[in-house]
Amino acid sequence: MKEEMATETEFYVMKLEIDREVVWAMLRKRGSAILCGAFLFVAWNAVVVFYLWGRPLSDREEREMDGGRGGADLAGDVIHMAEAFEAELEMQRKILLQIQGHRSLWEQPNENGASRGGPPQVVIPILVIACNRVTVKRCLDKLIEYRPSVELYPIIVSQDCGHAETAQVIGSYGSQVTHLKQPDLSDIAVRPEHKKFQGYYKISRHYRWALNQVFNSLSHSSVVIVEDDLEVAPDFFEYFRSLHPILKSDPSLWCVSAWNDNGRDGYVDPGKADLLYRTDFFPGLGWMMLKELWIELETKWPGAFWDDWMRQPDQRRDRACIRPEISRTLTFGRKGVSLGQFYDKYLRYIKLNSEFVPFTKLDLAYLKEEKYKEIFEKQVYSAPLVKYEEVQRGQLKGVGPFCLHYSSRDGFKVLAKNLGVMEDLKSGVPRTGYRGVVSFLSRGRRIFLAPPPGWSKYDPTWS
Repeated sequence: MKEEMATETEFYVMKLEIDREVVWAMLRKRGSAILCGAFLFVAWNAVVVFYLWGRPLSDREEREMDGGRGGADLAGDVIHMAEAFEAELEMQRKILLQIQGHRSLWEQPNENGASRGGPPQVVIPILVIACNRVTVKRCLDKLIEYRPSVELYPIIVSQDCGHAETAQVIGSYGSQVTHLKQPDLSDIAVRPEHKKFQGYYKISRHYRWALNQVFNSLSHSSVVIVEDDLEVAPDFFEYFRSLHPILKSDPSLWCVSAWNDNGRDGYVDPGKADLLYRTDFFPGLGWMMLKELWIELETKWPGAFWDDWMRQPDQRRDRACIRPEISRTLTFGRKGVSLGQFYDKYLRYIKLNSEFVPFTKLDLAYLKEEKYKEIFEKQVYSAPLVKYEEVQRGQLKGVGPFCLHYSSRDGFKVLAKNLGVMEDLKSGVPRTGYRGVVSFLSRGRRIFLAPPPGWSKYDPTWS
């Protein structure tokens, strides 16, 4: 009997050692007080049992163990106790494994934006530019719904205009957002012929003030700018998180945008939600920039029309942005200072992505300049050259892609208009264009509207 008990004891000691190793491995990784308490609980139970087993037996107990009915009863009690103890250990082992299985919860960022047990993650604030639209609620509701971390993605709402109803809507979110109010609501002195553009001047002033708050007062190193009439996609935050390292490391990039100017339903591939492009055209409408760029731009920030100013060669300096095949933002604001320009014809039909793409788990190295340029140009200029009539009449043979050439400003504008893509150019750059090439779907086939081979630079007079 004593030999059997010794064997049983060795078995439980081995089990306890295994459980203890599991716990200490977790402790070394997390330093969790909860786990420490769990281990101490298990250890205390084990010590009590081992004490009872290991204490010397009295003469009476020895006699009972040597034979007779009493010895059988005592042995039965000991075996029963051992079985109960084994069941208890098994239950506690399962509890500890459940705790270990919830490790991902402990790896969520803490109040400093750091992953528990890992290096700090960069904080990417979302700056919402607001004025007098109470529909900012739609924008904020989606941002808060899809935001994976309050600490890593603080939402800063900067409000101009002093509109009380809009301020009340923003204030209703309490600590979920930071509400800033642009203090200078005065009119701006402009030339008489620019009085009708007063709204554009105020927007530019507001942007400058708000970006200074984000970068200088709040000391952030990057920002995603969203206007109050934008709705975001489910993977909006994932998209920007994944592209932040590339924006940081590639000096040929200066922004990441969530927007595809030609992203209407029927003009994008619904099966390519993970497809990303470089573009020479500054898209805006949900875009990320770094503090280094703001330091460069702030001293010469324009009085009005800041977005078109960004598209000028002196600001762009041959740098590109990243854009998606399928937009991660959707504008619902027909009314504004632009009086709905392009909204009814283009913007209201933009397709908003609905499929969550795990961009942070994808290899996005193909977006680096040299690799992307080589692959893209090979894809474009190795595609069969077709005529406009073949595209328009649906006479293309094969699955594509196909290349359609233009050689002048007017030639581009006619082809773009007839094919249903945006025809305007800014400083010679077409919307979504990369090295002069505009990519879109027509009747389910990929079309590259491209200049002839040998293209070298944009002509700013093409505007």
